[in-house]
Amino acid sequence: MTHIVILGCGFGGLAAARELASSDVQITLIDRSNHHLFQPLLYQVATAGLSAPAIAAPIRHILARQRNLTTLLGSVSDIDPVTRLVKLSDGSGIGYDYLIVATGSTHSYFGHDEWAELAPGLKTLSDAFEIRRRVLMSFEHAERETDPDKRAAWLTFSVIGAGATGVEMAGTLAEIARHTLRGEFRRIDSRDARVVLMEGSDRVLPPYPPDLSEKARLQLERLGVEVRTSCRVTGIDREGVTFTTAEGEQRLPSKTVIWSAGVAASPLGSALGAPLDRAGRVEVEPDLSIPGHPEIFVIGDLAAVTSDGKPVPGVSPAAKQMGRTAAHNIMRHIKGGTPEVFKYKDYGSLATIGRRSAVAQVGKFKFSGFPAWLFWLFVHIYFLIGFRSRLMVLTDWAWAYFSFQRSARIVVVPEEEPAKQKAET
Repeated sequence: MTHIVILGCGFGGLAAARELASSDVQITLIDRSNHHLFQPLLYQVATAGLSAPAIAAPIRHILARQRNLTTLLGSVSDIDPVTRLVKLSDGSGIGYDYLIVATGSTHSYFGHDEWAELAPGLKTLSDAFEIRRRVLMSFEHAERETDPDKRAAWLTFSVIGAGATGVEMAGTLAEIARHTLRGEFRRIDSRDARVVLMEGSDRVLPPYPPDLSEKARLQLERLGVEVRTSCRVTGIDREGVTFTTAEGEQRLPSKTVIWSAGVAASPLGSALGAPLDRAGRVEVEPDLSIPGHPEIFVIGDLAAVTSDGKPVPGVSPAAKQMGRTAAHNIMRHIKGGTPEVFKYKDYGSLATIGRRSAVAQVGKFKFSGFPAWLFWLFVHIYFLIGFRSRLMVLTDWAWAYFSFQRSARIVVVPEEEPAKQKAET
């Protein structure tokens, strides 16, 4: 029986696996985590709005009824296209007849990997837990700090990168400071916190039309976010951020820095021997296979692909469509048919900014504010995996909307935290 190996159970890998559910093939799905993550709502976990189970579900549970599929928990270290072998980090290997690589992307610090420890990005649940811990502990440190300048640094939150994740993060942080934590401290006023959003280009949400970007900026400023565009970060350390603008080099004391400025393709793409673009993505053929290997398909954020002459964006709908196309083309290849060219259907773009604030573009229609926020809410509820997740998210969002409270504010403080805090202050 034909053996298909799928690497990664993100949106693309999951879509491919489900598309092959009724096919007479044997599938092995390998992922380094045991859960599928609804990444568009990951920032809600990082900002204590949702708990992890609301946006993540065990892979084995999701695919339990698919009898032609075996799930393996493991980390892939290499791929040998010549021998058709996937090598795992424990030294074992798994052969394949067809391979779908959907290992996604990671953070890019543009050559400054030393910033990773100081400014965590947001790709995994571990990232979300760490950001949530840093945000909430910053208020705790500020409550104990007696020096006004050091207290101000603890209460300054820097978000680097004003794409969708950065905009959503900044808006939510402002709401936490002004509403959620209001009145809970005695020595500080959480409303004194500063949220500074830095973007290297001349506007927020660069992929969006200029008019929607401007509306997003106005909504962010209405929430209290300080938006700084044409702002290039040149340094990050434990005390703050150094950046340059038209006025020259400047310094922002900030103890909490969050990175959302760039992504890089999974390093596994380089193991395929296929050409890569500047971001490390694999340049695939129109049918999503790699040059010289019609049995290997690359999908999702790892694939550099165009549709109708335009680059396909790294968003979840595109990954799902690629997953289904790759699955169809494998079955066509098995049956001796001609593979189909990938055609991306753009269903629109959405970005939430805060309470009752969002921007949206669906086809030729553009709207913002409360209508866009409602549309964003129902779209994300619809695409969540499983009824339980939808119910959990609806309950948490309803509670947050009417009470301004966030239900997932528990953090685990490492034992060395007090000593570390003393050293930093």
